[in-house]
Amino acid sequence: MSRRVRRRTNLCDAADKAAIIPLAIAASPEDEVPASAPVPFPAPSSFVNWTSLPDDTVVQLFSCLNYRDRASLSSTCRSWHHLGASPCLWTSLDLRAHRCGPETAIALARRCVALRRLRFRGADSATSVIHLHARDLREISGDGCRDITDATLSVLAARHEALENLQIGPEPCQRITSDAVRHVALCCSGLRRLRLSGVREIDGDAVNALARHCTCLEEVAFIDCGAVDETALGSVTSIRFLSLAGSGNLKWSSAAVSLSKLPNLVGLDVSRTDASPGAVSRLLSSSKSLKVLCALNCAALEEEWNHNETAFSNKKGKLLAALFTDVFKGVASLFVDITASNDRAVFGEWRDWTSSDKGLDDIMEWLEWILSHCLLRMAETNPAGMDEFWLKQGTALLLSLAKSTQEDVQEKAAFGLATFVVIDDENATVDPARAEAVMMDGGIPLLLDLAKSSREGVQSEAAKAIANLSVNSKVAKTVADEGGISILAELARSMNRFVAEEAAGGLWNLSVGEEHKAAIAEAGGVKALVDLIFKWPSGIDGVLERAAGALANLAADEICSMEVAAAGGVHALVMLARSCKVEGVQEQAARALANLAAHGDSNSNNAAVGQEAGALEALVQLTCSQNEGVRQEAAGALWNLSFDDRNREAIAAAGGVEALVALAQACSNGSQGLQERAAGALWGLSVSEANSIAIGREGGVAPLIELARSDAQDVHETAAGALWNLAFNPGNALRIVEEGGVPALVHLCSSSGSKMARFMAALALAYMFDGRMDEIALVGSSSEGTSKSVNLDGARRMALKHIESFVLSFSDSHLFSMAVASSGPGALTQIGEAARIQEAGHLRCSGAEIGRFVAMLRNASPILRSCAAFALLQFTIPGGRHAVHHASLLQKVGAWRVLRKAGAATTAPIEAKVFAKVVSSYLKDNMGDPV
Repeated sequence: MSRRVRRRTNLCDAADKAAIIPLAIAASPEDEVPASAPVPFPAPSSFVNWTSLPDDTVVQLFSCLNYRDRASLSSTCRSWHHLGASPCLWTSLDLRAHRCGPETAIALARRCVALRRLRFRGADSATSVIHLHARDLREISGDGCRDITDATLSVLAARHEALENLQIGPEPCQRITSDAVRHVALCCSGLRRLRLSGVREIDGDAVNALARHCTCLEEVAFIDCGAVDETALGSVTSIRFLSLAGSGNLKWSSAAVSLSKLPNLVGLDVSRTDASPGAVSRLLSSSKSLKVLCALNCAALEEEWNHNETAFSNKKGKLLAALFTDVFKGVASLFVDITASNDRAVFGEWRDWTSSDKGLDDIMEWLEWILSHCLLRMAETNPAGMDEFWLKQGTALLLSLAKSTQEDVQEKAAFGLATFVVIDDENATVDPARAEAVMMDGGIPLLLDLAKSSREGVQSEAAKAIANLSVNSKVAKTVADEGGISILAELARSMNRFVAEEAAGGLWNLSVGEEHKAAIAEAGGVKALVDLIFKWPSGIDGVLERAAGALANLAADEICSMEVAAAGGVHALVMLARSCKVEGVQEQAARALANLAAHGDSNSNNAAVGQEAGALEALVQLTCSQNEGVRQEAAGALWNLSFDDRNREAIAAAGGVEALVALAQACSNGSQGLQERAAGALWGLSVSEANSIAIGREGGVAPLIELARSDAQDVHETAAGALWNLAFNPGNALRIVEEGGVPALVHLCSSSGSKMARFMAALALAYMFDGRMDEIALVGSSSEGTSKSVNLDGARRMALKHIESFVLSFSDSHLFSMAVASSGPGALTQIGEAARIQEAGHLRCSGAEIGRFVAMLRNASPILRSCAAFALLQFTIPGGRHAVHHASLLQKVGAWRVLRKAGAATTAPIEAKVFAKVVSSYLKDNMGDPV
C-alpha cells in the first residue's frame, strides 16, 4: 500500500502515549535541582545573562511554551525552576498526548493547586488525575474514555466539587450509568455544563437529581445515548441549551410537550435522531424561548420536506438548521441589526460585531460546538445521499468552524474535514469532488495555518486533514505549493506522538507523487521520518507504520533512497522488520527495504541492506507471515536483494530457498502481486546454479509451473524467468517435463500477452531439449523417487514447434532477403530494431549461459540454432543494460567463428543466418574486429 487515510482517532491506551518529561515537573522545593551557572549567549560585543531577566518577563516566556519545553527550561537553574512552577502557568493542562499514571499526577500535584481546566485521554488517565489534588478545578474534558466506569466518574465529581463543566466523549461511555449522573449532580452543585456521550440510559431519577441539585445547569448534552427520560427533562428548568443528538428510544410526542415548556430553552439539537415532523413543528410553534433548533440528518424531517416544502413554515423567526435549509443564512438572520459582508462569513465575523447581547454570543458558541460535533459524526458514519449537502454547504460549514476561537470546535472541524472526504478506509479512497471543494474554498491555507498553531491538539487534527486530502493529486500539489511539505516535516519532529503520527501520514501521502519526493528530502523530511522510528521503536504502531510507509515511497526514488540510507534508514527499517510484531508496520518496512534494494545498479543500498545484521533472516521469516501483504512485500524485498551475488547466497543460507518454495506452493489462490513476487524471488535466487538445484529438490518446480498458468502477464514473466533458470540444470529440466511443465511453457510461448514471458518460455524449452537432459532421462528419474512416465519425444516435438513459431513471429522476409544478399549494416540494424524485446535488455547472463547459447548454434536442430541466434541478439543489442558485458563474454568463448559459420551456413534457416549476422555486427561495434 502506498498511502493511508485516517478516519477515527486512534484510541490508545496508556502504553501508547508518550511520557511527560518529569525532570522539572517532579521537583519540589525540598529537593530542588542544583543551581547551574548562568549560560552566556554571545552578542556582538558583550554577553547577556538570561537569568537576570525580570520575573514577569520569564513567566511570560514560559507561558508561550508547551509543557515539555516548559519543563526543560525550568531545569536550567534554581530561579527558573521556581518561576516555572508559578500557579498562573498551570491554570490549564492538556494531558491527552501523554501517559498520565498516578506517579506523574502526584509529581504534577504541587504545580496544579490553581488548575482550572483539565483535558485528558483514556480511562486510566481519568483514574490518575484524581491525584492532582486540584480542588478548585472548574472544567474537565475527557475523550477516549470508552472504559470509564461509574466509580471513576463518581470519584472525579467527589474530588472536584467546584466543577462547572464536565465533558466525557465523544466516544461512547457504555459503562457509565444513571448512578454516576446522580452522583455528579449530588457532588457538583455549581455545574453549568454537562456533556456525556454514549451512555446506555439516563433515567428520570438521574435527570431529576440534576434539576434539584444543579440549579445553575445551563447546558446539557446527552449525545448518542441509548435512552433518555424525555419527560423528566422538563423539570430541568434552568436549561438554556440541550442536545439529544443521536440518542434513541425517545418518545417524541411527549418530548415535544415537555421540552416546549422549558422556560429558558434557547437552543435544542435533535440531529441524527428519528424526531418526527409533528414534534419539530410543535417545538417551533409552542416554545416561547426557543431560537435555534438543529436537526441535521433527521430522515423523517427530510422526507417530510421532500413532500411538502412548507412543512416547517411556522418557525416564527426561529432558526431551523437542517440538510434542506441554508444554515448560513439562518445563522446570519439571528443578527437582525447587523448585515454580514455575506452570509457565509457569519461564523468568521460575528465576534467582531459590536453587540451587547451576551445571550447571542452564548448561542453562537453553543451552535459552533453543536455543528462541529454533528458534522463530525455525519462524516464518520458517511450516510448515503449526502454529496449534495457536503458540496453545497457542509464543506463551507466545516471550514468556517475551523476558524472558531474554541479549541474543541477547531479540532472537531479539522477532524471532520479529514473524515468526510474518505469514502473507503481500507483502499485509501478519497472523494475527489469533496477534496477539491475544500481546496477551492481556501481550505488548504487555513489547515496549514492551523497546523502551525501552538496547540498540539489542533496541530494533530489539521495534519490529519492535510494528510487525507493529499490523497487527491490536485490537492497534494496545492499543499506543496503552499509550503505544506516544510510544515509537515517540522511537525514530524514534534515530541507529541499524535502530532508526529499525523504529520508522518501527510508525508506518506504526499510522497506518492514523484514531483514531491525531492521537496520532502530538501525539507528534512527523510531525517525526520527515520528519527521517528528511533524515537518510538516499539508499541507506537501508528507512528511507525506511517514513517515506514513514507520512507518506502521515498526509497522508490533513486536519489531519495540514498538520502534514506544516509540518514540511518537501513538500520531503522531492518530494526522494524526484525522486532515489530504489528503487521502494518512489517509490511511497510519490508516494502521500504524492497525499494531501497531496487537501485542495485546505481548505488550501494542493495548491498547495504544485505549486510545489515539480521536483515535477510528477518525478511525470510516475514515470508511466513499470516498477512498476505507482509508476505508479498518480504518476497519483493528478497527478489530485489537477490540481484546481488553475496545477498543471493546469504538468503539461501538463511533458509530462503525453503521459505520461498513454501510461499510459492501456498500462493496459488493469492493475489497477483504475491504470486509475482514469490516467483520473482525464486527467479532471483535461481541465478545461482546451487540455489537452482536446491529449489528443484525442495519441490519448487511444480508451484512455478502452476504460476506459469496464471492469467496475469506479470506472473507469466516471473514464473517463466524462474523456470528458464531452473531448466539450465538437466535434473531440473527433467523435473519440469515430469511435472507437466512443457504444455504450460508452450502455452506461455504461444499465447502470453507479454513478449518477455514468451521469450523466456522459449529459452526454457530450448534449454530442456538441447540434448543435455537426455542422458539423465536415460538413467532414470530426476528425483530420488520413482520416475514419472513421460513421452520425451512428443514433448520435444511440441516444444520445438512452438519455439519455431515464436522465432518466426519476429521474421521479416523483405528485410531478411536484403540482409542475406548484401549484409549491409543498414539492413542488419533494421532487423535488430524490429526484433528487439525492450525488457530483455535488463537480463544479465553468466558466462556459462552465453556459452550454452553459443554451443546451441552448432546444435543439430535448425530450430534451436535460430532460437540461440535470436537470444544472443536480445542480449547484445545496443542500448541494453548489459550488452557490453554479454559481448565481452562472447569474445571470451570465441563466438566470432561460430557466429560467422552460422551466418554463412547454406542449410540453416534464414532466421538463424540473419540473426547470427546481426549479432556479429554488434560484436564488431562493441569489441572491434576479431583478432
